[in-house]
Amino acid sequence: MNAQLLFLFKSLFWMLVFLGRPTTQQQHRQQQHGVKLGSILKGNAFTTVWNAPTELCSKRYNISLDLNIFDIVINPNECFCGDNMTIFYHTQLGYYPYIDEHGALKNGGVPQSGDLVGHLDKAREDIRAKIKGKDFEGLAVIDWEEWRPQWSRNWGKKDEYRKESKTKVKHAHPSWPEDLVAKEAQKEFDKSARDFMEQTARVGQSERPGGLWGYYLFPDCYNYDYNKTGPEYTGQCPDVERVRNDQLLWLWNSSTALYPSIYLERPLKSTKYVRKFVHHRVKEAMRVASMPKPGSIIPVLVYARIVYTYTLDFLSQVDLMHSVGETVSQGASGIILWGDHLYAKSADNCRAVKAYVDNILGPYLINVTAAAKLCSEALCEAHGRCVRKHPASTAHLHLNPASFRIVAPGASADRRRGRWQDRVVGQLHRSDVRDMKEAFRCQCYAGWEGAHCELPMGRKRMSACHVALHNCWVVGLLLFL
Repeated sequence: MNAQLLFLFKSLFWMLVFLGRPTTQQQHRQQQHGVKLGSILKGNAFTTVWNAPTELCSKRYNISLDLNIFDIVINPNECFCGDNMTIFYHTQLGYYPYIDEHGALKNGGVPQSGDLVGHLDKAREDIRAKIKGKDFEGLAVIDWEEWRPQWSRNWGKKDEYRKESKTKVKHAHPSWPEDLVAKEAQKEFDKSARDFMEQTARVGQSERPGGLWGYYLFPDCYNYDYNKTGPEYTGQCPDVERVRNDQLLWLWNSSTALYPSIYLERPLKSTKYVRKFVHHRVKEAMRVASMPKPGSIIPVLVYARIVYTYTLDFLSQVDLMHSVGETVSQGASGIILWGDHLYAKSADNCRAVKAYVDNILGPYLINVTAAAKLCSEALCEAHGRCVRKHPASTAHLHLNPASFRIVAPGASADRRRGRWQDRVVGQLHRSDVRDMKEAFRCQCYAGWEGAHCELPMGRKRMSACHVALHNCWVVGLLLFL
């Protein structure tokens, strides 16, 4: 009898071990779902990155923005190129074909006339020169805006790329009718545009595999019709644009991060359209981010500005909430605050930027960053970020003012030594956690799964059968003893 029980015990033990071990297929699934996370994103529920050339404020006017005390990630010297983030404009990466403002064809003008091989070789050189460290784990943004990789989206000023493409086909086939010329031109353009963008991103990942590579303004929502529709503006992405984004799956597959934009024009200032505009743009980006690897989300870092475009008019408090706050609540990995040379053009401009950062932007960023972190810990075991249960809701990840307060930075001598966490005073109460649970759910980081992100990916094995076998093993052991 004891021999039989021993055999049963051993059989159940090894069966349990086998069931608890990920299969080769599951391990492959884990690898597939392993979305890259740059070092500035790891373990952070929300990350803010500063992408403005404000180092001149300190150098010229002795005005330091002290961004670090607000948990804002910056490059050394607050420049566009560094360990945390590097941006490549169209003249800085390879031989990008485009038509300049004078109508001159540069590097072939259109993608199908470009030298792809030469471009990729030059791109490798440019990447190595601009990102020195092979262990780079920051954001790598390619800003190519001269043409779009889909024929159908090159309207307005970008129609010149369609015209040049048709001219090229006409020269090769002068007897062809217009419809055939247009069809062939579209085919050539779309294929070559894809080759340039897809292979450039692949080269970037090959040269600096730890970086988060993607294209600025992709995906776009094309919900700019607030000036035309007025009170009827919904902010929704047109159906045709969602379909076109679906057709760009090849681009999402070749990207390791997405960089959409929510820049606000001055006519939107403090209007009811801001939230609609931002909401649907971020929503579309999050939808696209889930397409390449089902069950996983590519990091989404949303480009925003602290001013209305082409001005030094700073965002109102309500617009800050409807842009940054909306981005946090939809589960984006972070936000990139872009700015131009205007910020540091004069001492007055530097003082204005500093005042806005100190009094409005900074405290709000501390608020949402702390709220996102606390929600992640309370609901998601710190292995995921909180996102709205109902996308259309207006719930925000904000600290409850009855439970927390934010302490203003002290004298300038103490500012650089402080951590943003030290400026949040208070504790999370049961009612706060209850409110979070009612409005938010978990979106797990790469490598984790479960309703609360409590399980390592591939270990979701404790099924009813597994539990039953475990119980049998325990009973067998007791009988044997």
